[in-house]
Amino acid sequence: MPKTAILQPGTTGLAGPMDSLGALLREWLPRQRWFAGKDRPVTDLRLLSMTELFPGCLHLLVHADHGGAPAGPGAGGVPAPAGTPPPADCYQLLLGVREQLAPRLRRAFIGRAVEGPLAGLAIYDALYDPRSARLLLERLRRPGTAGPLRFEADRSVHIPGDLVPRLLDAEQSNSSIVYGDEFILKVFRRIQPGVNPDLEVPWALARQGCTRVPAPVAWLRTTRPEEATLGVLQPFLRDAADGWTLALRALTTGDDFTAQAHQLGQATAEVHLALATAFPTGEHRETARTAAAMTERLEAAAHSVPALRPYTSRLRTAFAALAGCDAGPPPQRVHGDLHLGQVLRAGREWFVIDFEGEPSRPLAERRIPESPVRDVAGMLRSFDYAARQRRPWRPEWARRCREAYCAGYASRAGWDPRKKHALLRAYETDRAVYEVLYEARHRPDWLDVPMAAIERLAVRGG
Repeated sequence: MPKTAILQPGTTGLAGPMDSLGALLREWLPRQRWFAGKDRPVTDLRLLSMTELFPGCLHLLVHADHGGAPAGPGAGGVPAPAGTPPPADCYQLLLGVREQLAPRLRRAFIGRAVEGPLAGLAIYDALYDPRSARLLLERLRRPGTAGPLRFEADRSVHIPGDLVPRLLDAEQSNSSIVYGDEFILKVFRRIQPGVNPDLEVPWALARQGCTRVPAPVAWLRTTRPEEATLGVLQPFLRDAADGWTLALRALTTGDDFTAQAHQLGQATAEVHLALATAFPTGEHRETARTAAAMTERLEAAAHSVPALRPYTSRLRTAFAALAGCDAGPPPQRVHGDLHLGQVLRAGREWFVIDFEGEPSRPLAERRIPESPVRDVAGMLRSFDYAARQRRPWRPEWARRCREAYCAGYASRAGWDPRKKHALLRAYETDRAVYEVLYEARHRPDWLDVPMAAIERLAVRGG
């Protein structure tokens, strides 16, 4: 059982507990999938906020400073200017504190504190603890406050109190708990000031009557040290499968996937149309500025990944071709990181999820209106990724899916991405460059997948 409360429930404190937690967290944080600074040591941890949600469960916001420079480009693929301070990140932690750790929580064990007010106690990741997960849902069911934390909900939606929680293992940048196959709570790990798009966008689309995106039913935010979104509860599509799984299944069985790809294109266009209504559209940017930003990302990626260098001069032509070309539809809010893993199919319907965007990009940057072609290019690249998961590679499968997806998109959007060839090629090239950098850093065995696209885009021009 948890020891007597360290703080009074709902109160905060910043002093002594870090004497107990600092050394443990420095060792534990870099091993987590959602920790962004794996290639840099943690040089300093500062406690920004701590609240005891209930006895034995601490909510922390921790500021991590990283020594040294990251390998290659920083956020957005652009190196930080000379003299820029080393990057730092804020992380959300829910820590359990017990005298004795139950065997079922061994996987969540962080360590045993040796000094400070928690000396002798076992510290663990409380999201693995069904008791803590149930109590967290209870706080969301009954909106209120706990120190700087704010629990809020759509009061028109009933959330049962007896739902059994289970922590998902699949996510990389966040943590998610499913409650009774009825709701899913995404707990953001890396916290940036402001409203997270994964709350802002689905809420706005729900007000527009868009049914392609599950609407938020409750959420958690903080007011200190700055306003920030910490978690979002949404309906869980229990019978759904993600697009990536369905595509690989079709490839394995030899089934055709073009009908699903066509319907997915229609769903994407419907979401884009709803986004254009829910949020202000932007002014067309000078294509030269877009080309310059893409070229800068290319140069930075080539600096880090030698395999990219032989293609850079020819890839620049994809960006240079933007000058004077049709700029396409006006910039608007988009998904920002659309691929087959970000869509779910339940029955015959497609749903779009995870509007957080690329977590490595600043929050303000993720909310800037962009060309919807960016999302289209992301999905086209995802079809290519799926096709290359099976040997022998089936390029005709990817080509048919790409054609069907664009045709479906055009049938709803009123414009055809395939007729914006220079624009689509530039955005697909930019996406492939991003993929090369990502795979080189995190999954070197996958590097040949985006490099094949790089060769196609450089040699044949698309």
